[in-house]
Amino acid sequence: MVAGMSSDADMATGNAVKEAAPARSPDLTPAAWLEAGQSLLRRGGLRALKLRPLAEELRVSTGSFYHHFRDFDDYQGKLAHYFAEDQVSDLIGALERATPDPIARIRLLGQTVRRRGSSRLAIAMRAWAESDPRARAAVERHDTLMLDFLSRCLTAAGFTRAEAEIRAYGLITLGLSKVHAPHLNIATLFDDLLDIMIARAPVP
Repeated sequence: MVAGMSSDADMATGNAVKEAAPARSPDLTPAAWLEAGQSLLRRGGLRALKLRPLAEELRVSTGSFYHHFRDFDDYQGKLAHYFAEDQVSDLIGALERATPDPIARIRLLGQTVRRRGSSRLAIAMRAWAESDPRARAAVERHDTLMLDFLSRCLTAAGFTRAEAEIRAYGLITLGLSKVHAPHLNIATLFDDLLDIMIARAPVP
């Protein structure tokens, strides 16, 4: 589950956190280029991540890219860092501000992941990590932050740290699953599994 993700998340109320669409002008911010790169990764993986498609995604010339990045290698390094740091930190902060209820925070995370297509991005990042140490470090950092967030939520809900970490791992791997199960309701699967994970066994 991930991550990824523009830096804020629309919550269930629709107003708790807002996500702004990137501008379409030669004065684009670096973040707009990074968001566009993530969009390409979601749709086509690393093979789709090239300068011309990036510029076409933003409807600008390729020359404007160099206002923000030395070269494409520099861009890729910043894209990996964005996945692991700024975006995740902003997302976690938004979730924590949205509600004091730790389980509600996890549910909001699941909604955000589905809305953004974050699972596809996480899978693409993991494929990239096989060949680029920057992407590998980013994935490891991203997972560390998300595991910690989920574990803290579950601990606050009454689980031991060990119980919380196991459940957090399960929730993250759910977001990376490619299991073909058309008979299941994918829209509610995360919440259904969360309900199972937080249920306590009846006392004999």
